[in-house]
Order: sequence, then C-alpha cells, then structure tokens
Amino acid sequence: MSSETRVTHTHDHFREALAGLVLAIVLSSLDQNIVSTALPHIAQVLGGLPQISWVVTAFLLASTVSMPIYGKLSDMHGRRRLFIVSIAIFLVASALCGFAQDMNQLIAFRALQGLGAGGLSTLSQSAIGDLVGPRERGRYQGLFSGAQAVCTVAGPLLGGLFIAVASWRWIFFASLPVGLLALGLIVVRLPAATTVRAHRIDYAGMVLLIVSVGAVLLALNGIASARTAFPVSPAVSAAIALVFGALFVWWEKRAQEPIVSVGLFRNDTFAVAVAASGMMVFAMQASMVFLPLYFQMVLGKTPTASGLMLLPQIAGMIVSSTWGGRLSSASGNFKRFFMLGVGLETLGLASLGISAFAGTGSVPFLFALAILGLGTGLGMPNAIVLVQNAVPSAKLGMATGSMSFVRSLGGAVGVAFSGFVMRLMLDGERGNRLFSRFFGHDGGSGAITGGGVGPHTADALRLAISCSFALGALMMAVAFMTSTRVSAEQAH
Repeated sequence: MSSETRVTHTHDHFREALAGLVLAIVLSSLDQNIVSTALPHIAQVLGGLPQISWVVTAFLLASTVSMPIYGKLSDMHGRRRLFIVSIAIFLVASALCGFAQDMNQLIAFRALQGLGAGGLSTLSQSAIGDLVGPRERGRYQGLFSGAQAVCTVAGPLLGGLFIAVASWRWIFFASLPVGLLALGLIVVRLPAATTVRAHRIDYAGMVLLIVSVGAVLLALNGIASARTAFPVSPAVSAAIALVFGALFVWWEKRAQEPIVSVGLFRNDTFAVAVAASGMMVFAMQASMVFLPLYFQMVLGKTPTASGLMLLPQIAGMIVSSTWGGRLSSASGNFKRFFMLGVGLETLGLASLGISAFAGTGSVPFLFALAILGLGTGLGMPNAIVLVQNAVPSAKLGMATGSMSFVRSLGGAVGVAFSGFVMRLMLDGERGNRLFSRFFGHDGGSGAITGGGVGPHTADALRLAISCSFALGALMMAVAFMTSTRVSAEQAH
C-alpha cells in the first residue's frame, strides 16, 4: 500500500476520481498537440520565429526534470497534494501564456507550464496504481492511452479552429475550464494520504538533475539542427551532461531520500521495462517526427490531408489500448501483451521504411500506420503496468516518475538522432533550407506542400526519411529483444 488508501469508497466515487485522472491526462496531451500545431503561427504573430525552438525546449526541460520529482514527492506527501500543486501551476502558467506579449515571455511561461505538466501524467498513472490492484492496472492504463490517442486527433483540429475563428491566445485559455474540472474532481474524490512520512527533500539531487538534463537537451538541439541557440557547442554540452549525470547517480546512491532510487534498477523487471519503454519512445519519435514532412513534400499532400493520413494509427491505438487493456487485465499476463505490442510496432515502423524506400503511394502507409497504432496501444500501457507491479506500493510514484523521465529523454534523443541522420543524407544547403521551412525558422508556416520542391529534392528527401524510419525500426527491434527479459510472472 502507498500513502493513499486503495479503493474502499463507492463505485460512483471511484468513477469520479477516475474522470479527474483522465481529464488531467487530457489536459497535458491536448495542450501539447494544440500548441505544437499552432506554434509557427504564434511565433509569426509575436515576431520571434528564430526563438521558436526555445518555446519547445523550455517546456520539455521543465516537464522532464519535474517528472521524477513529482513521483518522489507524491510517495511522501500523497498524490492529491501534489496534484493540486501540479494543476495549479499548469493553469496559472496557461493563463500567463495566453497573455504573453512577446516570445521571451512565452518561453518563460511555457517553462513554468512545463513544471506543472510534468506532474499530470506521472501522478495520474501513479494514482491509478493506488486505486486499483495489480491485476486491474492494465485496463485503466489502457484507458489513459486511449484518451491520449483522441487528443492526438483533437489537438491539431482545435488549434486550427481557435486560430481561424478566435485568437491563438484561446489555445491556452481553453485549458482553464478543463483543468479546473479535473482539479475539482481530484480534490473531492481522490483519497487523501492516510499518513505523511517524515522526509528530507533531496535539493542537491534536484540541482544535479536540472543541470544534467538541461545540458543533454542543449546538446541534442545542436546535433539535430546543426546550429546552436546557446553559446555552448554540443560537445561541451554533452560533456557537462556526462559529468553532472554521473554526479547525480553518485549522489542518489548516498542521499537519504533520493529522487530516483538507484536500487530500483537492480530489479530486473523494472530495469528492463523502463529501458524498453525509453527505446520505444526513441523509435517512435525518430520515425514520426518527419512523417508529415514526407506526406507533404514527397506524396504531395496538403497539411490537412497529411493529418488525416494519421487516422488509422489513432484508430488502432484507441482499439488496442481499450480492448487490449481489458484482455491483459483478464489474463494477468502483461508481458505477453507488452511483447505483442512492441512486435507490432517493430513491424509497423519497418513497413513505413520499406514503403518510403520503395516510393509507394498512400495505401501501404495507411496499413503500416494502422499496425503501428495497434502496437502502440498495447505496448506502452502494459510497460507501465509491468513497472508498477514490480515495485512496492510505497515507491509507486518514484517508479512511475522514473519511467516517465526515461521516456521523455528517449523521445528527445530520438528526434535529435533522426534529424542528424536526415542531415547526413541530404546535402548541406538543401537540407538546411528544407529544415528551416518545415520548422518555421525562416518565417515559414511549418507546413510545406509537395509542389514546393522539385522531383530530385523530393527523391532525396524520400531516401533520407526512409533512413529515419529504418533507425526507428531498428531501435524498436532492440526494444523487442529487450522485452523478452521481462519476468513472465502473472499479476493476481
């Protein structure tokens, strides 16, 4: 048992608490999908296109660093208290983002928003582990993944709608009613901590973690973009990251109340599931980051049609996360469904790479994306369950936060390496022009139609992106082989 009592309340109370947790997931996922779509437009309005990457980096740094901290503190103080802090920070920052007058303000407010966002998914996934037993966790983690899949579709649509009929500022203001409803349900229905442990906050560990992760993100930014937005080279940033990362591990082994218990990684199931999940997100981000670019510049799709091409993937995620969650909970064999999901993801990414290399039309991509979606809906929810079932309840938040942290870093590394591969495959000047136009660095909208490039450029881009797909498929295959080491013990 963790500091929260497991469900002894009425079924209605449980459903209302669950609704609050789902809304917290929606709040985080919807915000990221809406903002990513609207960011080029916002940067144009505020006059700060060269700073656009820092809006993303500031949010990513703050949210990544705060994930394990929220997990650890929630083990000590209870999920509900940390939820109040997380959602309150997120909502205040959302309002401030909506009132931002220039890009510098937006960057600062997005960093603050990231501090709140880091707790939303971590605490939701931890709290459901408190509310239900090990056997039932697969069902509800699948529900969370289904909600995230819906937000992936709804986010870009809502972002475009707000810009078309109102103002980009409503992208941030729209989070307020959702967040307030989630906060109300959590405060009223999520069980409070029955005991609060004596604690000693690991401030030194927090500082070492912030510096090391910040240096990692700076290095990755430089590797991916072949430029630096900060007067430190990627090599120097990487060296700083290694030094402070090593100091963080050294300190956590000695701290009385470590943010991340190094001893957890001696548990084979925990270590393997966390490592595999990081590889999975690496593979997905490395492959998917340039998929819209492929659809628009190689297949000649409009931005709208490019978005619609992703519907088979979203549908697959919704189906497999909901029904797969029920089946895995019924059987109790989460390893089987985890491996099936990672295997399908490997097949889906490999199919994308083959389709791109062969220069096929749209239909093979739609089938590949459907397979990928089915695998994603099975793989990640069961990975979370395996991690949570492998640790004692008192460390549930720490374990979930550590996994979220590894996943976030894995995604950042995947994007950076995919960008690096793309630049190696494309000749320098042409590659720089394409990257700048797609990501809005030169005043572009962040979306390019296929008519904007010649056949030779489109063919070079096709081969380059097929290599990014191959990189993702290779990493996912490694994740599959890693997943075979997970214990086959069933939950009861």
